[in-house]
Amino acid sequence: MLHTIKPQEHGPLGETMAQAVQACVHCGFCLAACPTYHELGQEMDTPRGRIVLMKQVLEGTLPAAAAQPHIDRCLGCLACEPACPSGVPYRDLISPYRAQVQSGLPRSWSERLRRWLAAQTIPHPARFRLALRGASLGRALGALVPASLRPMLALAPRQVPPAVTLPRVAPAQGERRGRVALLAGCAQQVLEPDINVATIAVLTRNGIEVVVPEAQGCCGGLAWHTGDLGAAQAMARRNLAAFPADVDAILTNAAGCGSAMHEYHLILKGTADEARAEAFRHRVMDVSVYLARLGLREPPRGWSTARPVAYHDACHLANAQNVRGEPRGLLRGIPGVEVREIANGHLCCGSAGTYNLDQPALADSLGAQKARAVMATGAEWVATGNIGCLTQVRSQLEKLGSPVRVRHTMQVLRDAYEAKP
Repeated sequence: MLHTIKPQEHGPLGETMAQAVQACVHCGFCLAACPTYHELGQEMDTPRGRIVLMKQVLEGTLPAAAAQPHIDRCLGCLACEPACPSGVPYRDLISPYRAQVQSGLPRSWSERLRRWLAAQTIPHPARFRLALRGASLGRALGALVPASLRPMLALAPRQVPPAVTLPRVAPAQGERRGRVALLAGCAQQVLEPDINVATIAVLTRNGIEVVVPEAQGCCGGLAWHTGDLGAAQAMARRNLAAFPADVDAILTNAAGCGSAMHEYHLILKGTADEARAEAFRHRVMDVSVYLARLGLREPPRGWSTARPVAYHDACHLANAQNVRGEPRGLLRGIPGVEVREIANGHLCCGSAGTYNLDQPALADSLGAQKARAVMATGAEWVATGNIGCLTQVRSQLEKLGSPVRVRHTMQVLRDAYEAKP
């Protein structure tokens, strides 16, 4: 018996999911781009295979629990989108599908606890900082900690950087060329607060006034990508209200955050805020894009000796936002910097939000491969545009005993401006 997806049965996102499913012609071009297919070699762990599974669940011919192991293993890296000749909008399917089925899935108590702990800490900087400081107690308990929670302890840094208070308004230096609002992020404020400091320093030095809205919060990406639609909607609405209208752009310096904010129209689809979300997302751009379009007022001083820098494409910057050339262009504009490409750069590093917690073995394997590819470039530094990638690649390089430093693109630019002659 032939079954079809009935969009009206799946809420406001039903039509979006149905269109994404119908666009797939099952050609298989996505297989070569999919990190989990590289790792596992199974058809059901490819975008094509997952689309078939999600279609069957939405049609009612397959229980959601039967498909879930394969859906859970999807990184959401969207490497399949640029590889797809049919233009399947996979992002319009994977996160809406997770939001559709998540509440009805059977999960173990330990898995539910891990997801709850992540949701209650990571999007809230003060709580996250406290949790990381308390991780030493968990490590001391060793085997007494449930196995499902140990990846959280393994990923927790031994030292947490001091908190940084960002100015509500950072004035432009010299003649003002622009005015922007900056998303500070949540995990980034705790794990690497200097990224925001460097971003503001580069922007203001180039004549851009930076507003950091006090009422802003988490972008909602973590909730959206794990199927918690209610939390994602609440976070999206908070940011819709928090960011001012009288700015040239809303800037992000974390690829995952920028990608999530570009999907506010999906998160709030069918609600009274959908139109606002649609207008809002068009004002969001990565800081590298804004700087590349505006142009640097003064070139960085840079370094007199050659400094090879590898560039790592964050998935949600390259695939979700199609931002590849802008950060490379900014880096190449620094005297002394030689940008080196990473082999198989399209493959995800394995970070992907909470993927390290949910799929630790796969994440570790992908991260180790990425670290070895970085080392093979012979670069002194590796630059990237996402806090998750930065943390993952740094951790894997340290495991391999590599001296390669991991920096955000804005940190490299800031350091180049401040370099001694």
